[in-house]
Amino acid sequence: MQKRHFLQATAFAVAALVSSVASAQTTPLKFQLDWRFEGPSALFLTPAAKGYFKDAKLDVTIDAGNGSGGTVTRVASGAYDIGFADLAALMEFHANNPDAPNKPVAVMMVYNDTPASVMALKKTGIKTPADLNGKKLGAPVFDAGRRAFPIFAKANNVTGVQWTAMDPPLRETMLVRGDVDAITGFTFTSLLNLEARGVKAEDVTVLPYPDYGVKLYGNAIIVSQKLMKENPAAIKAFLSAFAKGAKDVLANPTAAIADVKARDGIVNVELETRRLKLAIDTVINSANARAEGFGQINGPRLSLMASQVSDAFATKTRVNPDAVWNGSFLPAKAELAILGKK
Repeated sequence: MQKRHFLQATAFAVAALVSSVASAQTTPLKFQLDWRFEGPSALFLTPAAKGYFKDAKLDVTIDAGNGSGGTVTRVASGAYDIGFADLAALMEFHANNPDAPNKPVAVMMVYNDTPASVMALKKTGIKTPADLNGKKLGAPVFDAGRRAFPIFAKANNVTGVQWTAMDPPLRETMLVRGDVDAITGFTFTSLLNLEARGVKAEDVTVLPYPDYGVKLYGNAIIVSQKLMKENPAAIKAFLSAFAKGAKDVLANPTAAIADVKARDGIVNVELETRRLKLAIDTVINSANARAEGFGQINGPRLSLMASQVSDAFATKTRVNPDAVWNGSFLPAKAELAILGKK
């Protein structure tokens, strides 16, 4: 009897030890999105919901964000290990904070093209970039499209634009009211927000930056210098799990929205499904992404962007493209082969 109790106690002790060791091998990672829990956030919420991060021995906490600039700053501060942010915002941080000890680095491209565009109601008569000359444009001061507008303006000879700043929730409302002639924003965000305010899509002029000479990259996964030095294996594991989840999202975006809904119960499933599909079609499974490969970059294009951001953002120092990108953590090309034909 005593021997049996001893064996049971030993078994429990061994099980506890194994569990403890397994737990110790799990790496906690704090991840911040660039924005709220919307359709595109399924790219990260789906691999979490399906246990892909857990299978990779990662305990990933995913938080909403309030803009790419904030995400970059929080990863730099050490508050987050990994983030999702506009590459231009990352470049600006590097160039304006050359001595910062923990400058984040982009390790995987997700939005191969910037989602930024200029949007106007057709009744204003705005049909082309030339029609923006002397017009009043509106956007939050930190909006990626507004920050990069000088690049768009230079490529299309647009001059005399006057800017009106507002909080993000008021951007589309002010356009509908006629307070501004046009707005800048991510197409898959502002276009659907306009529809939610009663504007039909066919009544909106959309001037996507990539269609008008602006070849900027969009959002990338960024990591802290600290994580790169202390646990590079965790970065590789994260990107591999992410790619697996992203493949599922692209294959069935409708099902992926359930993972967004599970995280934020008030989201409009139909609206966010459309938003995700629009993001996939315009910036994830784009012609440039298929040519360069999902997750990857083109060196000359990155260098051109670095130069354009330096000029448009009037940074303290010039952006060094080699300092903002590190592709050594990317999964094998077979894992990155997730883009289907259009």
